[in-house]
Amino acid sequence: MRFNVEVQFHRDFVKIEGDRIMIGLTSMPKKGAANRELIRKLAKYFGLSSSQVRIISGLKSRKKIVEIEK
Repeated sequence: MRFNVEVQFHRDFVKIEGDRIMIGLTSMPKKGAANRELIRKLAKYFGLSSSQVRIISGLKSRKKIVEIEK
């Protein structure tokens, strides 16, 4: 399942609307810390392991495409 993800910084939330996810991250976008937090938050939200969540595109962007394996 693929989702369009939009990231906002300095916030802590997860909001899903159809195939779009808006997520707030508290980590700084340096050395992949924000991407790791994004993966952990989505895995926890869906009740999956972190290895089942993968960023397909947008590693250095606020708009990403994420794939979630069920």
